[in-house]
Amino acid sequence: MQTIGHPRAIPALDQLPRPLYARAESLGAGSWTTRHSHDWVQFSYAISGVLGVYTDDGSYFAPPQWGVWIPAGAEHEVVTSGQAEMRSLYIRRDACPWAPAQCRVLEVTALARELIKQFCLFPAEYVEGDSVEGRLVAVLLDQLRTLPEVGFSLPLPRHPGLLALCNGLIAAPDQVQTLQQWAVQLGCSEKTLMRLFQRETGLSFRNWRQRMRLLSSLALLEAGESVTEAALGCGYDSTSAYIAAFKQLFGATPGELKL
Repeated sequence: MQTIGHPRAIPALDQLPRPLYARAESLGAGSWTTRHSHDWVQFSYAISGVLGVYTDDGSYFAPPQWGVWIPAGAEHEVVTSGQAEMRSLYIRRDACPWAPAQCRVLEVTALARELIKQFCLFPAEYVEGDSVEGRLVAVLLDQLRTLPEVGFSLPLPRHPGLLALCNGLIAAPDQVQTLQQWAVQLGCSEKTLMRLFQRETGLSFRNWRQRMRLLSSLALLEAGESVTEAALGCGYDSTSAYIAAFKQLFGATPGELKL
């Protein structure tokens, strides 16, 4: 991952003061963290802007009102390509024994959003137990457990040749090389490459590239590019085809998402 912009400080915490800890940030364009991990779960979402989380297993993107769930101990980097208002929750392992062991992108429901907003007003050492703060925390944890997952992840292969191919496509999403051309470059047949790509990423090459292009277009839209410019910049020849694919993945058109 290319680190251009402004490095972001990571909280110097040996442990969390309470089962749930909140962090609210206003981030400048191109903010990023160094690669790191911690002994608690992290759930981060952007009120505005696009949030990107990079791990060994893949990349995860969250447009406004979606969030990225990062399991405890997972090494990750967090990037915002433009200005963003970010909200993060740090959660002790014992407060979420149900937490999955992999990163996910989740939809932040209206109720969860309001609960997070209120929790961010609490002091770091809020009153636990049968108190206003303690009861809200219990409800918030229940809501986090049931947030619906969405398909904004971009799995990365571990095969060195495929990984280099994928990184090249991410760097230049408007590339027009065919699968056959990539197979020649990797010294294998097209069918072998198709099978390998499916096994390594869980997606066909076509579906992976389409998802990568749509995710890459978020930064273009966030930067103020028109829908047509975003479509061309991420490799689409047809604006209407781009809008249709965008809506299928994100559940909204580029205009409706309001980046």
